[in-house]
Amino acid sequence: MKKQRFKYRTLAVILAVFSSIAAMGQQKTDETDWMKDFTSRITLNGYAQGGWSFQDANGHTTNSYNLKRTLLWAKARITDRWSFMFMHDFSSVVQEYYTDYRISNDKSLTVRLGQFKHNYTMENPLSPTQLELIDVYSQAVLYLAGEGPDPLNGVNYGRDMGLMVFGDLANGALHYELALMSGQGINRKDLNNQKDFLAKLEVKPFDGFRIVGSGYLGTGHAVGKAAWNPDIQVGDNYKRNRYSIGAEYKTHAYSPGQYKEARPASFRAEWLGGKDGEVGSRGGYITTSIPVAGALDFVASAETFDRNTKVDGWDQTNLTLGLQYWFYKKCRVQLQYTRCLCGENISTKDYNWLQAQVQVAF
Repeated sequence: MKKQRFKYRTLAVILAVFSSIAAMGQQKTDETDWMKDFTSRITLNGYAQGGWSFQDANGHTTNSYNLKRTLLWAKARITDRWSFMFMHDFSSVVQEYYTDYRISNDKSLTVRLGQFKHNYTMENPLSPTQLELIDVYSQAVLYLAGEGPDPLNGVNYGRDMGLMVFGDLANGALHYELALMSGQGINRKDLNNQKDFLAKLEVKPFDGFRIVGSGYLGTGHAVGKAAWNPDIQVGDNYKRNRYSIGAEYKTHAYSPGQYKEARPASFRAEWLGGKDGEVGSRGGYITTSIPVAGALDFVASAETFDRNTKVDGWDQTNLTLGLQYWFYKKCRVQLQYTRCLCGENISTKDYNWLQAQVQVAF
């Protein structure tokens, strides 16, 4: 009887040990599966742009190296409909943090809430890694979209806090974006009670071609003074409205991950303008990039911008020619020459601008 009880107890211990081992194995498998699922939902991207610049504006020569941007961002796909994105520029400040939620079963309605690049103009939503010019955006876009040259609005990198709805309609032939933004820019509390309204509509009549119109209706709160707009003082609320119309054509579609191997020729043009208080400004650009041999592109751009359309001397026209070589996927070397034709309030004489830049991106 004792031997039988001993056998039962021994069998129970053996079964308990095997059960523990199996449970430990299952736990390890569950942890592995959880980590695998977690990492599959997180994507990391980043890029750095730095180079050299020579100018002889206003009779003074500048010759300097620069590190313009060092960005890293993470995107988390929480569910098939819900995602979150965070972006930081180690050369400046936190740039973006927002969440997207797709309401519709198709791509017709998605909601975005947080801080992000607003939808005014064709160029502003585009990444600097995709744009042709070393100085990135045209003068008119830099100023009117709030990238930095407007002292009334401050340096906001074309970003703002707010709420946006967007989507594709008619099987992708139409794309719309509607946004309600604070109007004060990034990492700032809104300094007035008015919110700014932005709208964009893209029409794509055939593959590779799009026509884009966008508008901005808002109230600014001045954080600085502009010499070409002396009536607006720091702390003033003022009318801040903008419009744009443009078109872009690319010879064929491509995968951003294989841009080096399958680059299209591209042509983009846009005309835009706006009003800050009673002072109007307007300008436009035409930019093209054409593959010429292997991974080498020819780049050309003509752009003009007038900060005050009622007063002479606040206009500038830039004519740019350059080359860029893609040495790995989204990595390139750029060399560009720009002739700057300036009104007397911008520079005492026309001047030359030579730039070189290396871009490393993943």
